[in-house]
Amino acid sequence: MSTAMLLLRNMFPKALAFAGVLVLSTGLSGTPATAGQVSPPPLVLSPNLTEPWMLQLQPQVQRRSTAQRYQFKQQRVQRPRVQQQQPQVRRANWWSPRQQPVRQQPQRQARAPQSRQIAPQFLPTIVNYDGPHKAGTIVIDTNERFLYLIQSDGTARRYGVGVGKPGFEWAGTHKVTRKAEWPDWRPPAEMRKRRPDLPTFMAGGPENPLGARAMYLGSTLYRIHGSNQPWTIGHAVSSGCIRMRNEDVMDLYERVKVGTTVHVI
Repeated sequence: MSTAMLLLRNMFPKALAFAGVLVLSTGLSGTPATAGQVSPPPLVLSPNLTEPWMLQLQPQVQRRSTAQRYQFKQQRVQRPRVQQQQPQVRRANWWSPRQQPVRQQPQRQARAPQSRQIAPQFLPTIVNYDGPHKAGTIVIDTNERFLYLIQSDGTARRYGVGVGKPGFEWAGTHKVTRKAEWPDWRPPAEMRKRRPDLPTFMAGGPENPLGARAMYLGSTLYRIHGSNQPWTIGHAVSSGCIRMRNEDVMDLYERVKVGTTVHVI
């Protein structure tokens, strides 16, 4: 290789480097620098614009947003399972540190509505009778809650009745001494002593406990009378009197005379 060729080979890279510097200087300033002209100030990029580019040159670091940096995570604490039901708690205020247990109200059991009608087995009916009592006699079975009016054809008219509650049961034979329609009610002193809320006198009428009719037994305080509470027929609820539905006592009233014998067993 000749000396000229060797010299040219050594100068070629330097010429290329100089050309690159010249092109870069011209691109940044916009115009080539000439003698007598002042070079414009260097181009400075805003940090807000250069930050994305600079971040690309830095090692990749996982960055969190401001919301993520300042969000506190609540640690989940695994609580042991409790078989029994824990009482509910209630805080007085959201800043209150104390919690007060809420008193659980006892669950009220729904009560079945009480029927306002007489049980079907205590409705009036005709039954056979072959006992010793003659026709026209009244027999009251307090255990079975039935009143029988003996008839002359070997049958008896049977009515459902309410009888004396425990402690007020009685048995015996008496006669009907008086009859009354829509009777007045004068609670005896013994009853008013037990029930001070009772009146001393109550005129007859639909609200009167003696009902539509009453048949008084001997010289006792007991009566066969009606009732405005038909659902009590068939139960032991009275203070010794024999209760009947108003419809039934009105039917019996027309069939019974004063002097009729009444057997209470």
